[in-house]
Amino acid sequence: MHGLENVPQDKAVLFLPNHQNALLDVLLIAVDCARKPYFLTRSDVFKGKFLKAVFDFFQMIPIYRIRDGREALKNNQEVFDQCSQLLIDKEALLMFPEANHSLKRRVRPLSKGFTRIIFNAFDANQELDVHLVPIGMNYQNAISFPDHVALYFGNSIPARSSYDPKDIRSSVTNIKDKVETELQTLTTHIADEKRYGDIIRTLDAMNVDYLDPPAVHQQILQLSSSPRATNKKNQRGFFRRLVTVLFMLVNLPMVLIWKKILKPKVWEAEFMGTLRFAFALIAYPFYYGILFAGITFLLTAQIAVWTVIGLFLFNWGYVKWT
Repeated sequence: MHGLENVPQDKAVLFLPNHQNALLDVLLIAVDCARKPYFLTRSDVFKGKFLKAVFDFFQMIPIYRIRDGREALKNNQEVFDQCSQLLIDKEALLMFPEANHSLKRRVRPLSKGFTRIIFNAFDANQELDVHLVPIGMNYQNAISFPDHVALYFGNSIPARSSYDPKDIRSSVTNIKDKVETELQTLTTHIADEKRYGDIIRTLDAMNVDYLDPPAVHQQILQLSSSPRATNKKNQRGFFRRLVTVLFMLVNLPMVLIWKKILKPKVWEAEFMGTLRFAFALIAYPFYYGILFAGITFLLTAQIAVWTVIGLFLFNWGYVKWT
């Protein structure tokens, strides 16, 4: 976590992260962003009274897109008014300005939706001060396990300074440009789409640390005009391979359920990390409970307790340091 000092504590804030890893992006920001934001979420997940109640509890607000139908777009004005009141009350909002997710290491063109929310709030309150905080999400390898991630909170951008009510089009362009430029420094941004595949293969072969965007950007600048992937191999080391094999053996039931049953059903690679996290969160308490009951039945409760504690610590250490 880098740059939390850039998050204003007593002002209206709109967090604007790049979007790589589906719901996991939201969870990572929510647990430690120095505020308690409301989340603007695509409307199609608000199905049924139960789910709507759950999302309301977690301060999630539906936002309607063109794919939801033109009639549905009319609901956005009510959403914008709700967001305006939250900003007037100096609350924090979070939305993904790219309006979609992708594992590609580049900042995609920003939607103007977040500017409409800001301008609507300015129209409701002429003195309102809204600060935009771009966030760079940086995964080492978003679909692998275990993975590491670094969050970079950028400099706070006062939106009012770029707002001209007499020239909305220029205001939209100015704010989008400022946010996009900031995001491109906070995460790995490979601008050249034609050479994207060559560049990413070269960076992977160099075993770069994607958790350090400034260093990666320097590596990109140093690449030749026609980069080629090298044959350098990522040597994991004998000890790491040994620990990985041991992890798979002591967690064999969970590994098999994930790899044989659940993983093949993941519909998009961007949801891999989110669904793996959800599976572990739900399934592992049952696994530990069944393991405890079985060892208690075959041996003793004391041995069962120490076995479960030992396995938990081993798994925790594997995920944290491997």
